[in-house]
Amino acid sequence: MIVVNDRVTLDDAELDFEFIRAGGPGGQNVNKVSTAVRLRFDLQGSPSLPEDVRRRLIGMAGRKLGADGFLTIHARAKRTQEANRREAVDRLVEMIAAASIRPKLRRPSKPTLGSQKRRLDTKRKHSETKARRRDNGPPDG
Repeated sequence: MIVVNDRVTLDDAELDFEFIRAGGPGGQNVNKVSTAVRLRFDLQGSPSLPEDVRRRLIGMAGRKLGADGFLTIHARAKRTQEANRREAVDRLVEMIAAASIRPKLRRPSKPTLGSQKRRLDTKRKHSETKARRRDNGPPDG
């Protein structure tokens, strides 16, 4: 069991790991050992996620979410399978924890009396400046 927070706990069986070859440091070992990890998590069908967290996570996932409803995380920075596996799980837990935070409701505020007066003063001054530039017709004479 992976504890994300007090609301969300993931079952290990929900995580599907696939080990693939990775480039980068490691010399000839890179060509022989599959150390990179592809973590797949069924975001649409997971019974562990509350519906509000699922909706926010779908919005956050972006390109990591496939058409099949699976969230895919690649981890290949480390040199061992276990380290990459831990990194992938940690990134999934971070994403779920971030999605668990409810956004604060925005309460629209009214403009203050001072800001309204400043806006109207600026408009009046601008209008007066433009009025002084206006052509008052042909000169008399």
